[in-house]
Amino acid sequence: MYHARTLVTAANAPNSHGIASPTAEGDVGPQWYENWYDGLGYCTWNSLGQQLTEEKILNALDTLAENKVNISNLIIDDNWQDIDYRGDGQWQYGWNDFEAEPRAFPRGLEALVSDIRSKHKNIQHIAVWHALLGYWAGLAPSGPLVKRYETVQVSRDDTQKSHLPIGNAMTVVAPSDVQDFYEDFYRFLTSCGIDGVKTDAQYMLDTLTQPAARRTLTSSYLDAWTSSTLGHFAGGPVVAGMALSPPTLFHPRLFRTSLPQIVCRTSDDFVPTGGGDDSDDDAHPWHVWTNAHNALLAQHLNALPDWDMFQTAHPRGGFHAAARCVSGGPVCVTDPPGQHDEELLRQIAGATPRGRTVVFRPSTVGRTLDAYSSRADGGGGGLLKVGAYHGRAGTGTGIVAVFNVDPRGNRPVAELLPLARFPGVGTGTGAGEGGAGGRYVVRAHRSGKVTPPLRPGSPAALVTVSLEAKGWDVLSAYPLHAVQSGTRGEVLLANLGLVGKMTGCAAVLRTVFEARENGRMLVDATVKALGVLGVYISVLPELSINDDFMVTIRGQPIPPHTVSVSRQDERVLEVDIETAWTEMGLESGWANEVQVKVYFALEKK
Repeated sequence: MYHARTLVTAANAPNSHGIASPTAEGDVGPQWYENWYDGLGYCTWNSLGQQLTEEKILNALDTLAENKVNISNLIIDDNWQDIDYRGDGQWQYGWNDFEAEPRAFPRGLEALVSDIRSKHKNIQHIAVWHALLGYWAGLAPSGPLVKRYETVQVSRDDTQKSHLPIGNAMTVVAPSDVQDFYEDFYRFLTSCGIDGVKTDAQYMLDTLTQPAARRTLTSSYLDAWTSSTLGHFAGGPVVAGMALSPPTLFHPRLFRTSLPQIVCRTSDDFVPTGGGDDSDDDAHPWHVWTNAHNALLAQHLNALPDWDMFQTAHPRGGFHAAARCVSGGPVCVTDPPGQHDEELLRQIAGATPRGRTVVFRPSTVGRTLDAYSSRADGGGGGLLKVGAYHGRAGTGTGIVAVFNVDPRGNRPVAELLPLARFPGVGTGTGAGEGGAGGRYVVRAHRSGKVTPPLRPGSPAALVTVSLEAKGWDVLSAYPLHAVQSGTRGEVLLANLGLVGKMTGCAAVLRTVFEARENGRMLVDATVKALGVLGVYISVLPELSINDDFMVTIRGQPIPPHTVSVSRQDERVLEVDIETAWTEMGLESGWANEVQVKVYFALEKK
């Protein structure tokens, strides 16, 4: 891939594809540095169905708010556009004009967006769906758009695509006008308050039957789309869908690391409503398996993989949630109104001190650890291991999410997982700067159990993984920090992050361990959201919460009842930051993070 990047860069001189550096539009003010994909998203596609209306969207958002599901990103998916409804189905429909469908959105797109932003302050970004060529069949042959732009007729190959009958000729904007077309369209969207797009069906360019059309339209459309998204939606949601065809993958946008990262779907369309106990159940493990393997390629692109939306109340909701959390990409749900698994949502996301709902993305892209095993081979292929890493080298956390993807769906799987297989965990000193000699503890999310200290390369450094049929879990390997106590001997410590979250280690921003001269130990932890902070203390069973601990937020002691020993493991101290924050009446002020200081007696009295 590095050689491919070199070739693409050499073949395309800077800006030869019309890709300009992004420039800011509108008012510029101070903001906390955040990416849109750090927020929890909601998509209308499966949740509200294909007969999309203004009323359905507003009612869905009201229901989300009533259920205390505070999303940060909204994607208004397919079926908001004004299309001609000619032909045998949506694959044959063409696009009339920029404004929303007049019957379903009688007040227009701007009025809808204005209502959403005024009523739901938690929603920071609103994006809309559209196909790269306009709609599935391009433009309506007799619509207003064809009168404003030069167009051409092209034909598509739908050989062996009965599920996606895209054959027959279609009308599209000609290469000479496509830049103006995108500029006008995105200028209209931004005037309505839209600040992002999900641009789907990008592979369609590769289905054109005429070689000349493929050559001229592919570069023209991808260049124009790239340039316009950079100019109009810098910092907002930009998602490339159905973009795994070679011309799209090897376009300069996905190779030029000087440009903002783009979010790119890394699988075929996923239908989150299927499965459970019916014949479509294998679609769920197959989807996760596919994305984990495609990430082996995507990790080398200037892109974040998008593993697509899912539904929390589905029988496989936890399975999908764990996959999205470890993916490193955005997390987007598509729950029908009122059908939410609130406990699962709490494991996915958390609230910042400023009230934004964020997800906990690892620093690296999640990808399979076994590139060459099939799902059903005799060598444990039914166990998918997706690895990621969060933090700095040596002091960060290795993550392995495990999934039972056996296609039969009724067989448990088990395996001994070496500690050294966790990303970022080597056989060297690891966290040796703290004197722990490269030792780690591994915590399982679902049980809350923590292993004894393990050293990579040791024959005993094995983690038992046992999953029931359709099972899953998230394992996190934390480097240990060691301090010497004159009365307690060696004391091992680790910041476990927010223990109620699937990837709670990714909530950690900073950790400082400091042995003080007065015989007390300080664990200074800064996290990006509210929740329950976990601190591993090897001598915790010897300590008294009431007598040996003091925990503060902003220098103020927190209520004693918000500090406790974990019910799952006696060596884990739990600090309920969220409850303490509320009871103490704290406000964010200038901070968008939480600093917690845990003091305890390092020496016996």
